Amino acid sequence: MSHVRIEGLTKRFAGKPPAVAVDNLSLEIEPGEFIVLLGPSGCGKTTTLRCLAGLETPDEGGISLGDQTVLDVRGKVNLPPNKRRIGMVFQSYALWPHMTVRRNIGYPLRTRRVPREQARTRIEEAAELVDCAALLDRYPAQLSGGQQQRVALARGLAAQPDLVLFDEPLSNLDARLRDQVRAQLHELHARLGFTAVFVTHDQSEALALGDRLAIMKAGRIEQLDTPERVFEEPATEYVAGFIGMSNRLPLLRQGEGWALASASGADGQAGAESQTVVDELPVPRSHSEVSARLRPDDLQLCPAEEKPPAHSVGLPAEVVDAQFGGRHMDVVVTVGGSRLHAQAPLTGKPWARSLSRGQRVTAWFAKDVAIYYDADGVRTAGHTPTAAVGA
Repeated sequence: MSHVRIEGLTKRFAGKPPAVAVDNLSLEIEPGEFIVLLGPSGCGKTTTLRCLAGLETPDEGGISLGDQTVLDVRGKVNLPPNKRRIGMVFQSYALWPHMTVRRNIGYPLRTRRVPREQARTRIEEAAELVDCAALLDRYPAQLSGGQQQRVALARGLAAQPDLVLFDEPLSNLDARLRDQVRAQLHELHARLGFTAVFVTHDQSEALALGDRLAIMKAGRIEQLDTPERVFEEPATEYVAGFIGMSNRLPLLRQGEGWALASASGADGQAGAESQTVVDELPVPRSHSEVSARLRPDDLQLCPAEEKPPAHSVGLPAEVVDAQFGGRHMDVVVTVGGSRLHAQAPLTGKPWARSLSRGQRVTAWFAKDVAIYYDADGVRTAGHTPTAAVGA
């Protein structure tokens, strides 16, 4: 285990203009902590990981692992990967096809010149940890995808590194295997307590594995907090959209109430086709324009003639598509100019089974389940997380 400190890390790639992949990023990781870098393609998460590994040379900044400085751009320190005491698990497994599982797991031990007998013990211990001890004499081509990924994990742990880096290691597995290996990885970290940085674009992986999540945008950390806080209190609209609050309703203040902004004019005022949707929302009066963010399972549907519950916002909607999802229907509706996703439970609601394209319904949500963001994408009401925003 090792404490990790990243200070002012910046990485640019040549071009006109140069592309800034990582932008003055600072982060501290406690010994034994599992940090997940989460974000879409191009946000800088993989480049950050590669800088930690020594596979990319940053333009500015510093990195220390424990009491060892592995990168100091000003001081012209940049240790190569084999000097950094790290383990790495790749998306593509990266196993040597001509080597047995035993030799693949032992490869980092050979590069560190670990004595043969000690290396043999470590290989067998690492293989036992990930349940692939019976595979040691096989070759990668004889293994399933899940088995290959477990071998890659064993290789990353065999040298007992100060830090283990994971570059989207589950993305090549099918859904069942992904869940299985994810659960094994979570259990393994709980048992061994290694320090880890895990890169993914999958929010379910991030929520399940991370002690803290760093949501990245344009090379910076948009929010850094526990999975629970990020999920329940996304600090910005960008984070809300990425963490599953995919439904967005743009609203403009209209007198004492609010109107859908889908038909707003060039001056930003609600157009003639806008409808007042609710008289009161938990938003400070200083805001004239907000966006409400909701998860699909927070958006409810009922027949058009049925009145939604009290303390809720009801909106006339039209069904675009409805798909059977087991215990619910996955439904796409349009509200004004907004396309929204809802999950209509089938238990006790037989009418939801017959939802069809073009059908008029009422979409509604409880006022307190939505999170509201101002024109700059920052939360407008309620408790603001203490996480780093824009750090």
